[in-house]
Amino acid sequence: MKKLWISIAVVVALLVIFLMMGPFYIVNEGYQAVVTRFGQIVSTRTNAGLYIRIPVVDVVTTYPKLILSLDGDSQRIPTKENQFIIVDTTSRWRISDPGLFYQSFKTLEAANNRLSDIIDSATRTIITQNRLAEVVRSSNIINEQTTTNPLVAMEDEETAQIEALVNVSTQSEAVAKGRRQLSNEMAEEARKMISEYGIELIDIVPRQIKYSDELTESVYNRMIKERNQVAQAYRSLGEGKKADWMGKLEKEKLTIQSEAYKKAEEEKGRADAEASRIYAEAYAKDPEFYTFWKSLESYKATLPNFDATYSTNMDYFKYLYDSDGRR
Repeated sequence: MKKLWISIAVVVALLVIFLMMGPFYIVNEGYQAVVTRFGQIVSTRTNAGLYIRIPVVDVVTTYPKLILSLDGDSQRIPTKENQFIIVDTTSRWRISDPGLFYQSFKTLEAANNRLSDIIDSATRTIITQNRLAEVVRSSNIINEQTTTNPLVAMEDEETAQIEALVNVSTQSEAVAKGRRQLSNEMAEEARKMISEYGIELIDIVPRQIKYSDELTESVYNRMIKERNQVAQAYRSLGEGKKADWMGKLEKEKLTIQSEAYKKAEEEKGRADAEASRIYAEAYAKDPEFYTFWKSLESYKATLPNFDATYSTNMDYFKYLYDSDGRR
């Protein structure tokens, strides 16, 4: 009986020791695992769950099943026209075969380094085979937009010339592929070099495309020249239209002033005639009062202009002291 209890105790102790050594491992949701024994892969787990292993001997390495992103380094790449641009890409990828991935890289850091080199190489290969317009644009919609002149009507010959100049200056080079198709070609080129790594490359997208310093200056100078040419054409057209409208304005002003002067003179003539008629009727009723009133108005106008009057003994002053004209 004693030996039985000793045996049970030994079994329990061994079981405890076995459990303490960690025979179980968990693969969480969104992860996958590779189990290796003495450096050799014995199993791969792509589903979440609780699994068993040989403690100490088996090593479990986990990798994410989710989509991962990788931001590439900025590269100075020449286009087909030998114009240098700065390209910065980002890509999405995931581990499709954890066993093959473990054999190729073992760690995510090593995979990122290798994948970055492959993506940079594919990006350079595709961009150097295509024109600048194909890299920076995705469609020809910029050439399909019509430019209208907001200043004057299109029937004007000068305006038609301006419109033609604007359209020519703003016309961009047509693209056959576009940036989206080039991104797909970059991804296809990179997939040729990573198929044996257990990696699925989803896409490569240019995150940022910049002109190099020398190309930036050239582009700015060309844009400034084109805009100045269009601006000067508009200024010339505007000055011509201004002179035309100023001439019309001056002509209309003279016409209006002439008509207004004519109407004013007619009204003044009619007013003077009416005033003369009223005066005549009023003065005809009492000629003596008319003479008296005119004399007072004359006194009022002339006397303040003299400092002194030495004599009033004249006919001019006959109403000065007496309304009857007597002294």
